[in-house]
Amino acid sequence: MTGATKESVTLVAATVGTGLMAGLYFAFDISVMPGLGRGDDQTYVTAMRNINEAIDNGLFGLLFLGTFLATGLAAAQQQHGGRPTAARWGWLAFALYGLSTAVTATVNVPLNNQLARAGADASAARSRFGGRWIAGNLVRTVACTAALAALGRVLTLHGRTAMT
Repeated sequence: MTGATKESVTLVAATVGTGLMAGLYFAFDISVMPGLGRGDDQTYVTAMRNINEAIDNGLFGLLFLGTFLATGLAAAQQQHGGRPTAARWGWLAFALYGLSTAVTATVNVPLNNQLARAGADASAARSRFGGRWIAGNLVRTVACTAALAALGRVLTLHGRTAMT
């Protein structure tokens, strides 16, 4: 596999992974959380606990962390390949995706863990969880979507360079 091919594979993997993560977060913004919000407290808490348990799996972890690593590697490859403009867009994508991972680690996962340990008072658990989790998820959605747009620019610049 040539260097340009490896760069292309890494860049496509980063772009697809970022798109999948942006889509996952967006789905929560526009359907999952509004849908759960229409239900009673116990249903809301039970469903979120079940979702959090289900998503805690190897495939999600591979996608979540693998996308972060692939994005950083893609930016570095653009830089080392002598494409400074593409590299800048790649580093921007890396920083934006990094923001989404930081929000996940500092906002959403702690709230998920807090919800898992919450007692039987579903109303209290929901009120401590919902608003902050939704706000954190919105930040993740915007950051991942912006990272996806930046990676789209890297793809365009990389493709132009590969054709010359």
